[in-house]
Amino acid sequence: MSKKKIIGYTTGVFDLFHIGHLNILKKAKSKCDILVVGVTTDELAEKLKGKKPVISFRDRIEIVKNIKFVDKVVPETYDDKIKACKKLKFDVIFKGNDWKGSEKWQKLEDEFLKLGVKVIYFQYTKTTSSTKISRILDFM
Repeated sequence: MSKKKIIGYTTGVFDLFHIGHLNILKKAKSKCDILVVGVTTDELAEKLKGKKPVISFRDRIEIVKNIKFVDKVVPETYDDKIKACKKLKFDVIFKGNDWKGSEKWQKLEDEFLKLGVKVIYFQYTKTTSSTKISRILDFM
């Protein structure tokens, strides 16, 4: 009898791809058999962050598709992780620990618990972020 494969899920804009993005994808893959990654569309990124990504959605999704730790890439067109869970049927979701304890993620943890989905937080890479890179580029 074969063991059920663990499906993991994480999302991100993945703009100005950097080591922090690679770290979360690598760590996530180490905790599941199949890693599904939602790449946030330009429209949703602009709605959530108030600005359009520097790199186009088409290019960002192509970059993430080609990371060896990623098994499947899907467009993230809405900010509803429970809806995504029901659609993609993942067993575990990964998030940066900068979100741990936030009101939004406390509620999501409760909902995921009811669905049997584990939430795993990874250490946020403090040395870099797309926002920091954008600020540096703005000064050039």
